[in-house]
Amino acid sequence: MRLWSLDPALLDRQGLVACWREALLAQAVLLGRTAGYTAHPQLERFTAHPDPVAAISSYLHGVRDEATRRGYQFDAERISRPLDRSTRDVRRIVVTTGQLDLERQHLLRKVAVRSPEHRSGLASTGTPAAHPLFVAVPGDVASWERVVA
Repeated sequence: MRLWSLDPALLDRQGLVACWREALLAQAVLLGRTAGYTAHPQLERFTAHPDPVAAISSYLHGVRDEATRRGYQFDAERISRPLDRSTRDVRRIVVTTGQLDLERQHLLRKVAVRSPEHRSGLASTGTPAAHPLFVAVPGDVASWERVVA
């Protein structure tokens, strides 16, 4: 499961679709609809949120907004909470600049194989933009991240 902290606009087509599917799985876990993945480290920041379901709903709406911008049709009915005040004004989750940088490098490796034309938009300097649910702060890679050497 990869719930990107990066702005969905940075994801290639395959990454955006996979992010949607994996966030729907995360939503099912947070709603108690599946026994699997309940201890997945990617979920820690959502389970620590005061309203985990509102947070994952907000995350899914952000992914869906990008998909819509690209002309894809991701079904908003699959999101447990509609886009309203409770999901639009949900408390943002902190993500570190180190985490965003690590994710950009991870995404660069993935797109090098499946979407090489997408690399140019990711190779810029500076901290990459975060998903609208997140607010970036200076710091190292997140403690929940499982870095593979």
